Amino acid sequence: MLRRFTVSMEEDLLDDFDSYIKDRNYQNRSEALRDLIRSRTVEKQWQADNDVMGVISLVYDHHQHKLQEKVTELQHDFHSQIISTTHVHMDHNNCLEVIIVRGKAGDVRQLANNLSALRGVRNANLSMSSTGKDLH
Repeated sequence: MLRRFTVSMEEDLLDDFDSYIKDRNYQNRSEALRDLIRSRTVEKQWQADNDVMGVISLVYDHHQHKLQEKVTELQHDFHSQIISTTHVHMDHNNCLEVIIVRGKAGDVRQLANNLSALRGVRNANLSMSSTGKDLH
C-alpha cells in the first residue's frame, strides 16, 4: 500500500535533488526518494553487522606471481560466505573475478578487504545489498 506525504525543503536543495533525478533517469521524485531510503536501509544493515548480500568484483594482473593461488585460498577461507564466483579473462594480462557473497556484514567486508589488499589487484569493489526482506 502506498501512502502519500508532503516534504518541504529549500529551493537549492530541491534543485540539487531534481538534477539527481534527471541524471539517473528517474520518472519522478517518489521513485528517487524511495531508492535513497532503501539505500540508507542497506547501509544500516551493514553497520549493524546483519546478514547481508553483496558482490565483490576484482580486476587483477593474471601474471602476478601466485596471485590466483592467494585469491583461491582466501575464497576457501571464506567458503561459507561465497555463493558463486565467475572468472573472466579480460585480455592477455587482466582477469575479472566476480564473487557473490552472503553472510554477516563484517565477514563479507573482511573478505573484500583481504582480496583488495593482495598485490596485483588493480581494482576491487564491494557492492553492498541487503537480503531483501527489509527493502519492501
